[in-house]
Amino acid sequence: MKRALVIGATGGIGHAVAAELERRDVEVTRRSRSEDGFEVTDEARIEAGLADLEGTFDLIFVATGALKIDGNGPEKSLRQLNEEALVGQFRANAVGPALVLKHARRLLPRKERAVFVALSARVGSIGDNGLGGWYSYRTAKAALNQLMHGAAIELGRSHRSLVVACLHPGTVETGFTQDYPDHDKVGPERAAERLVDVVETLTPEHSGGFYDYAGKEIPW
Repeated sequence: MKRALVIGATGGIGHAVAAELERRDVEVTRRSRSEDGFEVTDEARIEAGLADLEGTFDLIFVATGALKIDGNGPEKSLRQLNEEALVGQFRANAVGPALVLKHARRLLPRKERAVFVALSARVGSIGDNGLGGWYSYRTAKAALNQLMHGAAIELGRSHRSLVVACLHPGTVETGFTQDYPDHDKVGPERAAERLVDVVETLTPEHSGGFYDYAGKEIPW
């Protein structure tokens, strides 16, 4: 990889991924809400935030996401479901990355290998869901997986060497997970190293898939 675009580059994982790519001599362009006003829930701001970019990128890495939005955290039961939380999760975790891909399509090479990655989560797997709960977040990540899978099929017709994939980073020690101290966590630098390792192994045959930080496929 020579050029990469990291969306959400000031977040715990995004910042670490950008640094890891630079450590591997990749030229990194960053976009984030805090530094560039790049808001993934606002299509106009996505389009404007990408408008000045030229050429193509070997990697576009979308590291955005939210677990708690406007005070609404993961639900433990159906009684806690509310429309605001469901819609907010869908916009942040599914619609946002899909709109990034929509407007970043022109930045992906048609003939050379390139990778578009969106961070998903294992809890978005329907087949792996044995606990229930977390309705809004699970549903949004499952929707993200479907959006990326469909895009992989469409773009595979025009971009034969492109990989579109969802990656589960594991539980990472960031502000995102600070309310869950009992989980086994890895530092963001280690998480970034593992994710970039996986990115480097992906081929067009992996496009449309859902993989963990070790490159193992996760069931839908």
